Amino acid sequence: VAFAGSRNYSKFPLLVLRNWSELAAVEEFMVETQMELGNILLVRLHKEPYGFFPPTNWNCSFIEVESPEGQTHRFPCYQWILGYPTFELREGTAKIARVDANDQLLSEHRRYELLAKQETYRYKDYQPGWPKCLDADSVDQLHLSDQYSSIKSCSFRVLLKTAEIELKLKGLLNLKGSWKKLADIRRAFWFYRTPTSEYVSKHWDEDAFFGYQYLNGASPGIIQRCTEIPVKFPVTQEMVVESLGLETTLEKEVEIGNPKQSLWLTQEPGPTSPIFLPTDSEWDWALAKFWVRNSTLYIHEILAHLLHTHLLVEVFLLATLRQLPKCHPVHKLLIPHFRYTLHINILGRTHLLAPDGMLDKMIGTGFQGLSQLVARGLSKLTYSMLCLPDDLRDRGVDSLPNYYYKEDGLKLWSAIESFVSGMISLYYLTDGAVEKDMELQAWVAEIFEKCFHQRQSSGFPAHLGTVAELTKYLTMIIFTCSVRHASVNNSQFDFGAWMPNYPSTMRRPPPESKGGMTFADILETLPDVSTSCQMLLILWLLSRERGDKRSLGYYPEEHFTEEGPKKVIDAFQKHLAKISQEIEERNRRLPLPYNYLNPPEVENSISI
Repeated sequence: VAFAGSRNYSKFPLLVLRNWSELAAVEEFMVETQMELGNILLVRLHKEPYGFFPPTNWNCSFIEVESPEGQTHRFPCYQWILGYPTFELREGTAKIARVDANDQLLSEHRRYELLAKQETYRYKDYQPGWPKCLDADSVDQLHLSDQYSSIKSCSFRVLLKTAEIELKLKGLLNLKGSWKKLADIRRAFWFYRTPTSEYVSKHWDEDAFFGYQYLNGASPGIIQRCTEIPVKFPVTQEMVVESLGLETTLEKEVEIGNPKQSLWLTQEPGPTSPIFLPTDSEWDWALAKFWVRNSTLYIHEILAHLLHTHLLVEVFLLATLRQLPKCHPVHKLLIPHFRYTLHINILGRTHLLAPDGMLDKMIGTGFQGLSQLVARGLSKLTYSMLCLPDDLRDRGVDSLPNYYYKEDGLKLWSAIESFVSGMISLYYLTDGAVEKDMELQAWVAEIFEKCFHQRQSSGFPAHLGTVAELTKYLTMIIFTCSVRHASVNNSQFDFGAWMPNYPSTMRRPPPESKGGMTFADILETLPDVSTSCQMLLILWLLSRERGDKRSLGYYPEEHFTEEGPKKVIDAFQKHLAKISQEIEERNRRLPLPYNYLNPPEVENSISI
């Protein structure tokens, strides 16, 4: 260990550390120097071979230096030290670049750190029209600090193997052919039922519950107000009079925006594209709802989940590492919300998304359709779609009652916004400070280029000019990493375990006529046994809590060392606790609690 101070620096190691590899160990050492160093700015760590012993990896959390006058300097690290490097830790006070402008040592440290990160974290194209991603083909190519912890890796593998073994013992995982009866689906995951999945299995065929799921199910961000009958939806008053009753009309219901009378159609109008109604035969109407749920699964998993969280956040993460040094307040603010995201995204690309991968074999779009849908979704994505208050207003559902995703999401958006505002106000006192922060501007410009392909119509900023703009942008990122992902990820198994409620593929084309549908036709259309079980396995794995979870607002790694940010974090945690209490009180009154956005259930980052 050597020190660099504001007045001088040590020209040789002041301290030699031995066996500094025990996890959770804290060591104290007395250090003497013959010269006055001034304020300690940098700590240099040098790791070298020790005799004939094999190399060991160090996991350094932080170093604290206490001066003879009793002043303590904290140097955050929070990373694995591999091989035999020499690297420098900077004192933990968050600073934007202009604060270091007159200090050559610290300015050069910022610049060299970013050059090294830009060399390490490179972009590549995965598919045309997608956001760019990290140039890595396996998790083994990641730095150990970016990989799952041993606890998380172990629990992940155990969970997967346990579920696989159960399905194989039941003889279902490799069983081709149709289900014989819907009740057989209960055999697949009987041990892994949840209260919500049980509720779904009992109410899945009810029209009211069918509609409820678009408010508070696995895909709560799809529904929007219908203000006029679509041209491709030639429904008439005569068709729906039995459903609506004689007291109202279809036009009146559209005018007042009654969500209970919504109808869906995804086909071109014509004689071979019938409109299905609740008054049709039981299995005709059921099949129509199966097709809608199947289409919803694609929008949910491919757009709302994959694109709007995983793929976008990977670019947010990479731009942060490449353009903002560790001492930058925005880097310190965001880095806990990127924990393990690179690891899970690479796993997804190599196992789930790849051609001949799991999803290619299990969903009706296949890999090519999935790829095209992501590209099309990105081409239509707008900034307002990721900012919850704007999104709710644009979809016309900001005043919709019993929309618990909206209620809880707005509370969390407000809490995050207040948290971000408190942090940013400590470092950006004026709009000019934002405007002149070249590191910040390079960061947002890189996101605009690498994620949104510089598409002006997206509304995503390529430049930030005010404190308010920066606050909203950072709120959007943290909300996406945590709340948005929780809303579309944590509910997957609950609403998908009962396969008829969430079929991943349909083996027959949509019917061209009504009246002849039978129960046998339904079973021949829904996914076969093996496909159903493979999909259940994925949904179970992606929805379960694994070890090493960090809930929203929990920051055990102290990247901020000053008292100001610590007070802001404390206020944020208290705000979240209040929201949690309100959600739990509300849920006690509901037949089906909505708990996916309860802060303890929301993870800080996309880690699965």
